[in-house]
Order: sequence, then C-alpha cells, then structure tokens
Amino acid sequence: MDENIETHTFLYFAYGSNLLKERLQLKNPSASIHCVARLKDYKLIFGNYKGLASDRWHGGVATIEDSPADEVWEVVWRMNVADLESLDSQENVRIGAYSPLNCRTYIMNSCIYTPPSPQYLKETQLLLHSPPPLRHLCPVVSLVNNFLHLFLRISFKNISLYLNS
Repeated sequence: MDENIETHTFLYFAYGSNLLKERLQLKNPSASIHCVARLKDYKLIFGNYKGLASDRWHGGVATIEDSPADEVWEVVWRMNVADLESLDSQENVRIGAYSPLNCRTYIMNSCIYTPPSPQYLKETQLLLHSPPPLRHLCPVVSLVNNFLHLFLRISFKNISLYLNS
C-alpha cells in the first residue's frame, strides 16, 4: 500500500448503525470498507448514556463492553484522518458519552441497559427481509454484505431474546 495513504488514514472498527455505509459516509466521506474483523473479550449491548434516552434514536443505542470469552464481529473502515474529528463528534466524545479504544472504536460510558431503539429494530428488520442485491459487487464487498446480513439475523434473534426476557 502507498505509504502516503497509510500515514493519512486510520482504521475504524464499527458496529451498530455505523455498519451502514450510507450513514457513516454522510459525515465521513472517506470511509471505505477495509475488512471484517473480530474484537475478542467484548460483547455488543444496547443502552443509553447515563440512562438518558437519545433524542435522535428514542431508545437504546449500540455499544460494546468487556466480556471475557465473548466476541464482536464487525466491519473495519479505512478513513482519512481528516474525518476523525467528525467521527468523534458523531460519537459524542467531547461530552463523554463514548471513549475511543486503541483499535478506534467507541464504547459508551455510564451505560444503563435499555432495549434497542425502534429505528434500529426497523432498519434491522428491513435488512433481514431484503438483503442488498449482490450481482454487481466485487467478491470482497459481497463477502462483507453476506456477513452483515448473517450478523443482522443473529443480532435480531439476540435482540428478540433480550426483549422477551
């Protein structure tokens, strides 16, 4: 890879709504899929910062927490360092809602567990019932899309179990 690109980019380990390219690229146009990866000893959960419901999401938002023997599979995006400030703003780093980890992902601080937001459930259900067409995608992107579709099926099943418990 070009050394100039390496010094001006970073890798961002994304989960939740930042799995969606269209959403992430709204304020971070340089984001491009780098790979799918696993973060060991963490799990995906939903909650609200200090128990305060999000005005935007109206319910629990995704975060990760330490959990020995668990793992989170997500998408790693390559992004230009010029988008770092925008990404931090999107994740409310300044107010302390999320903190970046060394692998450049975000974990919610003072998380109080809540069910996922209605929007998250709706988007997840839409993706489950109508996976994106894969005819014109390169093999790597097809693999990522297939993985995301499978991940969403598993996540939605876990969310259903959470809501019914």
